[in-house]
Amino acid sequence: MLHVENLQVKYGAIAALKGISISIERGKIVTLLGTNGAGKTTTLRTISGLVKASGGCVRFEGKDITNHPCHEIVALGIAQSPEGRMIFSNLTVKENLEMGAYLRKDKMEIQKDMDFAFSIFPRLKERLKQPGGTLSGGEQQMLAISRALMTRPRLLMLDEPSLGIAPILVKTIFEKVVEINRELGMTILLVEQNAHLALQIAHFAYVIETGHLAIQGNAADIARNEDVRRAYLGET
Repeated sequence: MLHVENLQVKYGAIAALKGISISIERGKIVTLLGTNGAGKTTTLRTISGLVKASGGCVRFEGKDITNHPCHEIVALGIAQSPEGRMIFSNLTVKENLEMGAYLRKDKMEIQKDMDFAFSIFPRLKERLKQPGGTLSGGEQQMLAISRALMTRPRLLMLDEPSLGIAPILVKTIFEKVVEINRELGMTILLVEQNAHLALQIAHFAYVIETGHLAIQGNAADIARNEDVRRAYLGET
């Protein structure tokens, strides 16, 4: 579904990505692992069109989308739930969800998708008229994921969904990611610091180190890799 080849990104004189290549099969959960500053978020933002690539290409369902405008990439079927959630604090939960559907005109289908979001995250329905800024961190993450789902994507990209969330809710969020993948057959690209959880739910994994691709393979194999266990799972 998605093929990133030799992707390069520079911030001024600093090379953030130094030729990364990844592929994502339809219907799979793929995780990008790495330390802070490794280039994980930059990879997602470049796929989304938020950051310009200085080299390489991004292909989605066979179409070259490298450096296309963000709204065109969303319209093609890629949505991102960003790091830090970035919900609209002054808008209600319902208005945040409607913002996710801003490119769509199919009102009945929009309502169906909103109902599906409520079936996954019932708390959002309970807080439909509350401003987004009054929600807890976990509820805001639920809202950010649901807002991305409202674009009706075929590829959903999640950037650090466990960041700043109470541990008891982190497990719930990850269970819901698996449910979205299973119920909708949705392809998911997951960036996550919690390597333990990410490798538990992913089918395939890539490890990025300072802008380079260091390791790749089936998630179960990566979880057994001694270098990964030492560096990312806190094991000796």
